[in-house]
Formats: sequence, C-alpha cells, structure tokens
Amino acid sequence: MQSRLAARRLLLARPLQAKGPSVPRLFMRQSHLTSLSRPQLPFLSNPLARNKQWRYLTTERKRWLVYEVFLGAKYIIYTWAIVACLLVGYWSVQQEWLERRYPSPHEWSFLTRLRFRLLKWGPDRTDTPQPNWVQIGNFAKNVLERLEDPATDGADLRELLDGGIWIDGIGNAGKDITAKSEPWRRGYYEVLMLCAKAAEKLDNHLVDTTRHIVFPAEQVFGPSNPNPKPIPPGSPSAPHEKDCEVAYEAPETFYMKILTTKGFTNKQKLDAALDYGAWLDFKGLPDASAKMYEWALQLASENTLPTALPYNTHTFVLQDTRQPSANILTTLTAIAAHKARNDDVSSALPILISILRARRSLPDVGASSSVTLEGDGQPASPWAVSNILGVAKRLAAPPAYPPPPPDGETPPLRDAKELCEEAGLNLYIGEIIYTSKGASSGRVDGLAWTREAVDLAEEQLHKLGAESRDEAAKKTCKECLHTGLENWATMVGRLAKEERERQQKAGAGATATKSGGGWFGGLWGEGQARPDEIGRWTAEEKVVKERIRRAQEILDVLEAPKVGLGSLFWA
Repeated sequence: MQSRLAARRLLLARPLQAKGPSVPRLFMRQSHLTSLSRPQLPFLSNPLARNKQWRYLTTERKRWLVYEVFLGAKYIIYTWAIVACLLVGYWSVQQEWLERRYPSPHEWSFLTRLRFRLLKWGPDRTDTPQPNWVQIGNFAKNVLERLEDPATDGADLRELLDGGIWIDGIGNAGKDITAKSEPWRRGYYEVLMLCAKAAEKLDNHLVDTTRHIVFPAEQVFGPSNPNPKPIPPGSPSAPHEKDCEVAYEAPETFYMKILTTKGFTNKQKLDAALDYGAWLDFKGLPDASAKMYEWALQLASENTLPTALPYNTHTFVLQDTRQPSANILTTLTAIAAHKARNDDVSSALPILISILRARRSLPDVGASSSVTLEGDGQPASPWAVSNILGVAKRLAAPPAYPPPPPDGETPPLRDAKELCEEAGLNLYIGEIIYTSKGASSGRVDGLAWTREAVDLAEEQLHKLGAESRDEAAKKTCKECLHTGLENWATMVGRLAKEERERQQKAGAGATATKSGGGWFGGLWGEGQARPDEIGRWTAEEKVVKERIRRAQEILDVLEAPKVGLGSLFWA
C-alpha cells in the first residue's frame, strides 16, 4: 500500500512535456535578429558588432607590452654587459701578455706603462702588413714627455747645468737621471732609442697640417717637387707643400740626448753611438760617422788602461796577446764594416780577420739542458704540485722586472750567439774578398768564406731548435743564415752565368770547326759540346737552391706545442 502511494506521488510531481522538437523559451531569443517588423536604429545597436571592430589597447595588452619592453631592455643590458666584460677580459689578458713580454718599470704610472707596452709591441706586431711608424713615433714622444714631466713621472730629474744645455742644430742636451732607479733609467733609455728608430723611419716625411696625415716628401706637390711621386691607389690625395711641415724630429736629437745624459751606462751609450754612426753612414756622411765610431771606441775602452789596450790605436787590429771585451769586439766590427763600406778594404780586412781569430780563442760554454729533471732522472711532469704552484704564483703575482743585461766589460763566452757572430764575420770577409779581388781565385776564396758562414749558422740553428728560449741567439743565427744564403746564391749565380757564356762560346767555336773540319769530324762529333754537360758553378747553383729550400723550413719553423697548464689557454 505504501509503495503504491509513493509511485503515485512521483508521477504527479513530474511535469508534463509535449511530444516533438523542443522549443526554446521566448526570453532566450534575440528578437532583433528574428523580428522583421522592429526597426534597426543605429544608436540602439552595438557598434563593435555592426562594424566588426575591436579594441587594440586593452588593459591586458598594456600589461603585456610593458612586460615585453622591460624584458627586451633587460636582455639588451645583459648582452651589452656580457660583451663589455668579455672586452675588458680580453684587454686585461692582452695587457698581461704584453707586460710579460715587454716589461715596464713598476714605478711608472699606469698610463705611461700602458703606452710603453704598446710602443714596444708596435715593431713586432704580426697582425699588420708593416709597422705603423707614425703611431709608434707618437706613442714614443708621448711616453718621453710623461717621463720628463716633473708632475707625472719625471720627479727628481735635473738639468746638467742651470738652464740646460742647447746644442746647435740638435736641441736640448740630456739630463741628470742619477737620482732615479736602475729600472727607470733603463726604461727611459729604451724610450729614447725607440724615438730615434722612429725618427729614422720617418726621415724625409712631412705631415699635412690640414688633415694630420703623414706623407713621404717625394709625394708632396710644391715648388721644390713639381713632379711628385704618384699616390698609391686608395690613399688620400697628395697635399701641397705650403700645408706641410716636418713630421718628426731628426734622429740625432735623440741619439745626442742619450750620449749627453748623465746616468746611462757605457754599454747604453756605446750602443747609441754605434747606431748613430750607422745612420750617418746611411746618410752619406763618412767623416761624421768615423768620429762617432771613435767616440764609441773610447766608451768601450774607458775602463782599460792606455797601456793595456788589446788593439793597435792606429790600425785597430787586435793583438793576439790580450783578450778583448765584448764592447771592444762589437765596436771594432762596426769600424771595420764602416771602412769596407767606404772602399777602405785594405784596412777593413785585417781588422775583421783579427776579430775572427779573437772570437775563436774565446772560452767555450757547455750547453745547458732546458728540461727539468726529477730526482730519478725523469722529466718533471707538468702536473706536479711544484709546477702547479709555480704557475699559480706567476699568474697571481705581477711579473718581476728583469735584471740588467751584461755591461760588456768582460770577454764573452763562445755560446750559440757568439758562434753566429763568427758566422757574420765570415760573411763580411767573404764579401770583401769576393768583391775586392777580380781574379777567379779571389772570388773562389770569398765564396768559400760565405759557404762556411752558412754551414755554421745552420748548424747553430739546428742545435738551438724550436724549444730554445735564447731569442737573441736565434735571431742572430737566422739573420746570418738568411744573409749568407742570399750572398751565396748571388755569388754562385754570377759565376754560373759566366760559365754558361764560356760554354756557349766554346760550343759556337766547336760548331765552326766542325763545319770546316771535313766529313769525318762531323761524323764522329769531335769538338762538339754535349748539351747535358753541367759545369761546376751550375751544379753548385742547384745545390744552393736546394739549401735555400731546406733552410726555409728552419727559418719558418713553427713554435713547439705548449706544455703544462699554460697549454690549456692556447689554441
């Protein structure tokens, strides 16, 4: 009974639904879309729906744009910060490398040391086709001005006399730098020498004051040069003479400042005097050059008693009983070369032979091993604790300024560099003998001296190898080998040419003899030169070409791979 009552209540509670498709309720319809009798008024309709438009700058879009601008600015700042850090890091590593390769005195100011490093690096740069001597000269003068400025790095500098000393045609004399330390004086000397070298390179150059561009004097148009040399393609146009002035001071300005400065060593003044004498020889002033070489010889003999001089004061020939110092050997070699350049061969040849004899009598020095060995005789590992600590110390601590070089007052040891100096003397002697004696025997003797020089220089380069750190010895040997091969090729080339001409004349005479010598002479070929016959000098000419090809591998040898922790930072 109760179940029936419950079912009846459920049936009465369910709404009655009409059969067929469902019809939406009227209040859900959009009457303006279905009714055709209602008018469509513009001000009652939605303009966005009617014109199919929408708002571009909504609140959400504003927030998105602000976020995108902020994000872009942040990325730009981060990118430029990373680039700036990389540039600063690269610059710092480069300056550290330059400081270790070209040390500068630690007491100089930061800007002076920076420009000094760039100044020393300029002539040795390999990323430029040739050194920019205009830039090098400007750096050198700037560093020199800072070193002589009392407000910068020139404190405690004094004049030699009150008011200074003026030299006619040259300028101010040197200063008194005895109050400065040895590293300061050595760096000051290097700057003066670089100023002199830049002045030699920029000799006979003018600067256009309107554009501040340096040109050789032969390219400047003016009354003194109506037909100037053409400008290379791509270069600025040639200036006019009225707009130009001298680009750089004369070299003697800096050489005389070194020679008159109080505080330089005799070795430093000696090197400056020799370079100045060579410059005067180049300018065609042999008398002035001879006086400068005599000044250099006085500096080299200053600490030697007049009665103990190892050379003859008139002929400059070394005596066998006394061993000369390195300064005297260098100066006498320059004097002999000066005499040979000025056609005084009879005086130059005995000097060179006596110098060669003295160098061969120098004491030998044993070759020291450059490989570090452990206690058991095995090479030390680059990953050893001592090597790692040494590398860390070198990277953390600033590099120490190198000790002063030898003063040259003692006889040198017969090491690799001195052996290459001997090879250079052989070149001098061979060239003098070859050019002074017209006979074939004299030329053969000169060629023999040259051949010996090439063999000696090549042997020393092989002994030094690519791993040697004696850069001075390698540079001397390479220069000697390169010059010796050129001289050898020139000498043999001339002799081979003369030999071929004689063979051609002999062949022409044999042909004439054959044509008039009868039928049997032509049959057997008597008196006719064989085409495959090669003379002595032609064969040696081929040998020289092979030696040049083989020596080029030594001259252009690549550096050995780096070892140790430093190898991780090399490509």
